[in-house]
Amino acid sequence: MIFAGDFRKGTTFEWEGVVYSVVDFLHVKPGKGSPFVRAKLKNVMTGQVKETTFNPSDKFQVAVIEKKEMTYLYNDGEIYYFMDTETYDQIPLNRESVEDCLNFVKENENCTMFFYKGNPFSVYAPNFVELEVIDCEPGIQGDTSKSTNKPAKVETGYVLPVPLFINIGDKIRIDTRDGSYMERIK
Repeated sequence: MIFAGDFRKGTTFEWEGVVYSVVDFLHVKPGKGSPFVRAKLKNVMTGQVKETTFNPSDKFQVAVIEKKEMTYLYNDGEIYYFMDTETYDQIPLNRESVEDCLNFVKENENCTMFFYKGNPFSVYAPNFVELEVIDCEPGIQGDTSKSTNKPAKVETGYVLPVPLFINIGDKIRIDTRDGSYMERIK
């Protein structure tokens, strides 16, 4: 059990049958009245964020979130298959659960999967990936007068803005947390 007064960022707990993670919190002690905890909570299953207040003495059941390294194997249209790197068990997931991860992960690459009570609910790509550009407009030699970007499509199908000097066939490093271009790999 955990008290609302003990909330910290990243704390996971069960409330009203739903598992939440604390995104942000503030302990408030007004001049008049009782103290309270204002918290921004994220539903770990759906990603929905909400703000609410609690009495610091409110008790909640701690939710243990398990994290495993998984390998993305293949898909057969709507179902995507991941393999546990330790036990070699395969886990099928639907497209909605893995859509964000698939923008950055190719077949046979590792990613991180989160489980609650043995059920997978979220898949994350590594923070940084290197992918090849398969489609973009050609860059214009010497056009450095303005800092503009052009859209580029990488081998997973994800489209992102890149600098003008990036060409088809270049490998680029991408920050998967916000989907932004970082640098060209030589």
